[in-house]
Amino acid sequence: MNRIELTVSRTIAATPAEVFDVWLDPWFGPERAIVNASVDGLFYHCVRHEGRDWAHYGRFVRLDRPRVIEHTWMSEATRGLESTVVLTFEPNGAGTLVTLRHTNLLDDDMGRQHEQGWTFMLGAIADRFSSKAARSPNA
Repeated sequence: MNRIELTVSRTIAATPAEVFDVWLDPWFGPERAIVNASVDGLFYHCVRHEGRDWAHYGRFVRLDRPRVIEHTWMSEATRGLESTVVLTFEPNGAGTLVTLRHTNLLDDDMGRQHEQGWTFMLGAIADRFSSKAARSPNA
């Protein structure tokens, strides 16, 4: 089967280091998570979606704080095949341009649905910082 590559970008009202750290925060987003945020460290995320749990697994390949996170990605939605996610964090005005590139996905419905999932995740991170700014007395 053919493979595809997806790219999703979003500007988030936070510093690159803040966004980088949230991506690695095991308490952000998933129902359950185990994260060993080191090169060759493994992670497990369990996300609740459409009334069921979806397990995701991977291994960190590159951690260059606050610029790049690269990790592998496997799940039922990848049919158990390893794919690669690379996130870059670039200063952009008062925020950070986050670009997520996911490669080696199968060109099927489940592979293409990753774009929607990643868009949701970047939106949730942006909302987290928007909510934090709204609560801050200095905002």
